[in-house]
Amino acid sequence: MNYILAIESSCDETAAAVLKNGKELLSNVVATQIDMHKTYGGVVPEAASRAHLLSIKPVIEQAMQQAAVDYQNLSALAVTYGPGLAGSLLVGVNAAKGLSAGLDKSLISVNHIEGHIYANWLLETEPQFPAICLIVSGGHTDLVLIKDHGFYKRLGGTLDDAAGEAFDKAARVLGLPYPGGPSIEQAAQNGKASFKLPRAWLKDTYNFSFSGLKSAITRAVQEGAITNAQDGAASFQEAVCDVLIKKTLGAAQKYQVKNILLAGGVAANKYLREGFTEQSPVPVFCPPIKLCTDNAAFIAAAAYQKYLKGQFADNSLDVCPNLKLV
Repeated sequence: MNYILAIESSCDETAAAVLKNGKELLSNVVATQIDMHKTYGGVVPEAASRAHLLSIKPVIEQAMQQAAVDYQNLSALAVTYGPGLAGSLLVGVNAAKGLSAGLDKSLISVNHIEGHIYANWLLETEPQFPAICLIVSGGHTDLVLIKDHGFYKRLGGTLDDAAGEAFDKAARVLGLPYPGGPSIEQAAQNGKASFKLPRAWLKDTYNFSFSGLKSAITRAVQEGAITNAQDGAASFQEAVCDVLIKKTLGAAQKYQVKNILLAGGVAANKYLREGFTEQSPVPVFCPPIKLCTDNAAFIAAAAYQKYLKGQFADNSLDVCPNLKLV
């Protein structure tokens, strides 16, 4: 039996999970800080780090108790070491290193972005290679070609704001609460995409840009062109998803992939998910919503592939806040 205990603390979620044989999720515990950061309209790094320190031990213990696995039976410890907030990452990495040394168990370092991708390997049916993955979250918007486990080619990404960051800023302009993604989606359900907002197509590339869209909706609200938050939310959501879907489908066609994968917090957006499934000529994989936002289950899934290859870290492991996937 293979049991991996994974720890995730890259931003504002303290998480731990136990995965059996790379597929059976025995526990997935997440302590969120959303209510704390709502006051500020975004994540405060120092406050996030302190909250991780308070939560890390009880979260790990709860994950192990739910999994009903003894620490001595673990095969490895896995942890996110980047990208993310330096202080937050340090809490998780030091906890994993301490457990690894104390238990004399292997240590596996995982890229947070790669973890998001591997949420799709916790589904009943596994994706086939080659595949295209659209990773969309508060900090990342990347389009990645996956040729095999661990073999990635970045086709493009955002040149400015990540999609999730743009959702947060648009929600603030529209007077909607933080976090912006769920607020925009909820408001859009009662609105109409009646206001034409710009799309940055960045011709002949697979890059994205949302800064112009953010400025456009800000001007529209300030000038009174958008007076209804629900219609503004629907218009903004349509503009973002339109570009995400069409760019991804174009890349899927060019590279003749077998599957399209969605990953990241914005992948929880129902409008985006439905748009892909309706328009894609190949099967689309969408993780359950609870596996789109930050958690340790997808860190464990990514770590399992590294475990099979013998790709281990040692106790000199340090955080890498600006870590890239490729």
